[in-house]
Amino acid sequence: MKKVEDYVITIPDFPKPGIMFRDVTSVLVDPDGLKLAIDEMQKRLEGLDFDAIVGLESRGFLFGMPIAYNMHKPFVLVRKKGKLPRATVQKEYDLEYGSAVIEIHRDDLKPGQKVVLIDDLIATGGTVKAAAELVEELGCEVVKMVFLMELEGLEGRKKLEGYDVESVISYEGK
Repeated sequence: MKKVEDYVITIPDFPKPGIMFRDVTSVLVDPDGLKLAIDEMQKRLEGLDFDAIVGLESRGFLFGMPIAYNMHKPFVLVRKKGKLPRATVQKEYDLEYGSAVIEIHRDDLKPGQKVVLIDDLIATGGTVKAAAELVEELGCEVVKMVFLMELEGLEGRKKLEGYDVESVISYEGK
């Protein structure tokens, strides 16, 4: 039986020499790979008490929404600044070269809710840490973070100490 990592195509030296790019789209285009990826991520939530799933733009939407649908939970978007039409809360965070801002609708979560964050990849952890802080600013608790893939060499988990973090696939490098 195939594992999720069997569907991931690795492209050496993309986007620059020395990088081993793990292509999530190769999982998405195979119906068996897609089903397996969603099922494996969803398994990490079995028995967990939570109220909502928050997906990070954009590939967190691809995995978080079907899991929310399957588990009959609300699905909430975290987007780049300027993409959400109603009142939002924002969080600026550092990137390798510069900074970025993400937002969430102010009224999509209610204080006291238990929230799961979902994204395709944990690399440096900066984006998901900012998303967790947004959720907490709204008075909610982040009870778990689930990723399809993790690049261990970038040490994203260090930024996420204190959170329950799980990945379906872990790669040693960057």
